[in-house]
Amino acid sequence: MSKVLQKVFITGGAGYVGAVLVPKLLNKGYQVKVIDLYIYGEGVLDSVKNHPNLIQVKGDIRNRKLLEKETEGYDTIIHLACISNDPSYELDPALGKSINYDAFIQLVDIVKRNGVKRLIYASSSSVYGVKKEEEVTEDLPLEPLTDYSKYKAMCEEVLMNAGEKCFVVAAIRPSTVCGYSPRMRLDLTVNILTSQAINKGEITVFGGEQMRPNIHIEDMADLYLYLLGLPDEKIDKKIYNVGYENYKLKDIAGMVQSIVGNQIPIKTISTNDNRSYHISSRKIREELGFSAKHTVCEAILDLKRAFEEGKIPNPMTDIRYYNVKTMQAIKLV
Repeated sequence: MSKVLQKVFITGGAGYVGAVLVPKLLNKGYQVKVIDLYIYGEGVLDSVKNHPNLIQVKGDIRNRKLLEKETEGYDTIIHLACISNDPSYELDPALGKSINYDAFIQLVDIVKRNGVKRLIYASSSSVYGVKKEEEVTEDLPLEPLTDYSKYKAMCEEVLMNAGEKCFVVAAIRPSTVCGYSPRMRLDLTVNILTSQAINKGEITVFGGEQMRPNIHIEDMADLYLYLLGLPDEKIDKKIYNVGYENYKLKDIAGMVQSIVGNQIPIKTISTNDNRSYHISSRKIREELGFSAKHTVCEAILDLKRAFEEGKIPNPMTDIRYYNVKTMQAIKLV
């Protein structure tokens, strides 16, 4: 049985998931260091910025010397940083590769040299591509359709090959995350449809029959916490799907309509994008005992409340809520 790891280094810790995870880690007594470019806002972690166990580093994960210095003395790495989603990646594929793949290879080498004991990698359920199987399980072959998902799959391979007795590695394949975060994203399925209903008075669904797996952001953050407390042998060289509620797009739109109320109309537009995913999370439930505690309906309610309380100002015009718009506006090299 391994001891609980106390010092956690999070790449991309000021991102959508990181902004929910970091306060949870601090609340549980972990010492946390975040490295992030903060391109979506400097104040994402303001609620905990003065916490004595939090260090924030504004920096690029491609900077080898910076990582060598900042990861020294840390027990575990949670690697969340990446150019997230296909459209953002496709704006500049070379940039995407340099951050999502090349920097990861370098990170693995650095942290092993620095004696880091664990690395938990945030992959993606998109690595499967489109499957005919009703239940997409971890033992199915990976058939990524885009560069974004291809490099996610390649990073998994790099990580598994790097694992050894004193370097425990694990990869998580999240489905689409939903719900409120201080670093809000309004370009994810549930979040998009809820924002449309509240801020436009109309929901637009492209297609509708496509299946989408979802996970509430609170469950996503709680999973990382849960993994930190498990013994090495339970997670070493393991890969897990995490996606508990598989719904058709039209059904998600119906939930939003029901919760927001006011007879919000739903407009359906035909599309050539018929990608459909149905992710099974049976393995992580049976092997690790982890199950989701929150629902898509809760995520919609949380978002509705956040809009009503003014926690998401200027939702239709602030580019920080939309990864592609932000990436188009800034110039990373």
